[in-house]
Parts: sequence; C-alpha cells; structure tokens
Amino acid sequence: MAMVKGVDARGTEHCETTALGVLLRHEGLDLSEPMVFGLGSGLSFIYWDSKRMTFPFVGGRVKPFELTRNLATRLGVTLQVEETTSARKAWQNVVAAIDAGRPVGLQLDCHQLEYFTTKVHFGGHVVALYGYDDQRAYLVDTAQQGGAVSTSLTSLALARAERGPMTARNRSFTITAPEPPSVSRDTILTAVKACADAFLAPPIANLGRRGIETAAERVRTWLTRTDRPHEELPQAALLMEKGGTGGALFRNLYRDFLGECAELLDDSGLRAGRDLYAEAATLWTEVAALITRAGETTETTYLEQASGLLHDLARRETEAMRILSTCGA
Repeated sequence: MAMVKGVDARGTEHCETTALGVLLRHEGLDLSEPMVFGLGSGLSFIYWDSKRMTFPFVGGRVKPFELTRNLATRLGVTLQVEETTSARKAWQNVVAAIDAGRPVGLQLDCHQLEYFTTKVHFGGHVVALYGYDDQRAYLVDTAQQGGAVSTSLTSLALARAERGPMTARNRSFTITAPEPPSVSRDTILTAVKACADAFLAPPIANLGRRGIETAAERVRTWLTRTDRPHEELPQAALLMEKGGTGGALFRNLYRDFLGECAELLDDSGLRAGRDLYAEAATLWTEVAALITRAGETTETTYLEQASGLLHDLARRETEAMRILSTCGA
C-alpha cells in the first residue's frame, strides 16, 4: 500500500473545489471552499442544448478544469497536468505523484465509480487520489459522496478512460509551491474582475448574462421537450440545487466568497455584490422549485413564473457583476 502522509481528506460541496482543497492544504494553504471557488473565477452560467441531447442542461460555473487553471495562475503555484490515451501511462503518472508524497487530482466520468449510488454520466467530475494498494484507489470526493472513499483500480481506470462530453484523456494533475502560497488584495480583486468581465461579455448567447436570458425564453417550452416531464424537469432542478453546486446553481458559494472578501478588504463594492448575490441565490432556489412543480403537475404556469424570475435574475446578476468589475478601481 502507498499512501500520502498527512492528507486532510475533507469532502466539501463541489467536486473540483474539494479536490483542489486537498491539494492546496498539502502545500500549506487552507482556504475555505467559497474562497477556492471565487479565486478560480468559477462562477458563470451555461444553457446547453443540442439535437443529441434529450433535455437541456443548465449549469452555473465555468467549464471543467478552467477553475483549476485560473486558481493556479492567481496563486502563483505550479500546476503539472498529464494527459494520455494509454491506460498504462495514465496509471504511471498517478503512481509517480503518490510515490513522491503528493496527492493527485483526477478528472474522470463518475458513472464508473463504485461508490456513486446514482449512476449518471458526467465526464467533468474531479477527485483527489491520495493512496492505492493492489486492488483499490483511495480518493477524496464531495461530502455528498462520502468524503474519503475508495473504488477498485479497475473501475477507476474505466472512469478515467471514458469518452464523451466534458471528458479528458486520463487527465491527472498536481500542485506544487516552493513555499506556502498566500492570498493578497490584488489576487482577490483580479479574480473578481475576471469573473465579472467574462460574465458580462460572453462570446455566445448561451453563456453568462446572455445565457440566463436565453434560459428565460427557452424554459417556457420545457414541457414540450420531453416525453418524461415527471423525471426530466425535477432532475434538472435537482442538479441546480444538489448536483455539487452548493445550492442555488453555485450562487451560494459565490455569495459566501464575496462576503469573505468584503470582510478581508472592507470594500463597499464587494459588499454590494455580496448582497445582490444573496438575493440571486434565493431566486435560483425558487426557480428550481418552480421547475420541479412544473414537472410534477405538467402545468405550464410554473414555467412561465420561472421564466419571469430568470429575466429578473439576468438583470440582478448583470448589476452585481457591473459593480464587481470596478472593485478596487
């Protein structure tokens, strides 16, 4: 058996921030989960739909692994990323990190992991691996999935090699820092401004503030998009509230990040942004409840109400991000 010593196997709300927390603590930096999420400029919005999809996907964060790259840049730590199509090489990359005494992050498809009770394909799932033996891998996943967990080496290899939307080719990564990294005023303000600017000026209409407006228009038609409204609509709402988001489509995490930053920097713009995101978080939870009710009853009136709230959310979040984009100016 090979195990990294001194790992704090603490599961939190979201998979990527959970794994990053493990790796950062091993390098001497213990940040709250909202701070990890915010410094990685993790908040966004996506309305994803295509002919190949049976039902639209609503997401509240940047694409998988972008948060990790952003965070490493902000903190000035070294992010070493390995990808390969070879299962043998993929495992060698993991063994090399563990044997060197360093936990390693993995991006994989959670469908193959034995401890997942709900079997759904999601190729952007991230875990931290801190040990292995001849048969099993020892991982840190979200608190919802059990925190410190294990799975067979066979299932892990299958999860890492899965192909499909948001998957990576056996991606593994480590973080190293010559000395414990720190969080400065500039680090915080740069992260806040980058997140705001990306949200306010998305490249396509499915992302950021434009994406929320797109969702507001499209959500009205959701009952016509499926033959299984009793399943599809509540499932979409469940992902918004419980699917590793920390609640309210990641808005709870970003609200708490802004609150923590406002206390550290005593900045009125950060406080205003926090207050607006507190309001937005409450509204996102209401939207999820309305979508669930629409699926249960097949009544379009609930989707009309959800559409109205989404238009309101687009306005509120745009206002918040405009304020946040000028923080520290």
